[in-house]
Amino acid sequence: MIDMGQPDRELLRLLPRVLRARDFHLYLENGKRLTDLWLQGGKAVLGHKPPRVLAELKNAAERGLFIPLPHPLEKRFLKALGEFFPGRGFRLYTDVASLRHALCKAGFAETDVSVWRPFLESAAVRNTPVIIPVLPWPLGPAVLALDKSVEASFPAGELIPPVLLAPAARALYDLTAALKAPGANRQRYRKIEKLFGAGKSGDASGKNLWRRNGIYLTTDLNKEKYQALFRRFLEGGFLLPPSPNGPLILPASMSKGEEAKLAELLGQFPDEDVLEGETTIT
Repeated sequence: MIDMGQPDRELLRLLPRVLRARDFHLYLENGKRLTDLWLQGGKAVLGHKPPRVLAELKNAAERGLFIPLPHPLEKRFLKALGEFFPGRGFRLYTDVASLRHALCKAGFAETDVSVWRPFLESAAVRNTPVIIPVLPWPLGPAVLALDKSVEASFPAGELIPPVLLAPAARALYDLTAALKAPGANRQRYRKIEKLFGAGKSGDASGKNLWRRNGIYLTTDLNKEKYQALFRRFLEGGFLLPPSPNGPLILPASMSKGEEAKLAELLGQFPDEDVLEGETTIT
């Protein structure tokens, strides 16, 4: 099934008003700051304000390229996608709803599709005929990466406004550079690695609530218990994904204090009394 981690609006309403975002933090109206562990499901995995991406957006906007017309930027974007998915064809859509409609018309069930996330390689995903990449830029477009064996089942995709294609292409090239950087351009969090075992999936003790796969952590809590966990992390200064199906994403940088606090929260085993307690965020 396609798991795009659709946000729960009730959980997001628990946050005070957010005034701005920068790097991997959200700055609130009440003067506090949250470390973002949601990162919009991976769409902000490079941060909320990557400078070169914003420059591309500004330049395209100044040229007035807001309407969906053929433009050389489409070729540039497709070339960038080809760096990640060589030999595949691509279909572009304005949003996830249009993408789902295209899958349905082509006769593909959601169980036939895999989601690809940055910094997470999987042979099972790579071998899936239809892949949905989570792009490192929130404004889209939505993309299908298609094996040649199924490409004929999908008609041409949609035209995407160049003002969206420009920053999306830049983000992909920046992601390529980040993946090639030493240590995959991500800080090591030794306190967190100790919980799970450095470089390993799952957790070191077998008792942790979370399962780790690279920078992504997931849990199987039901909605009610996850809401309580969401509140607990929010009180501690961290924004969890506003959906139990979305992955917690370790940001590329945190202070030592943030890492220590996060390791403490991740290491707490969820007894029923804690998860059922109410927390008020102000």
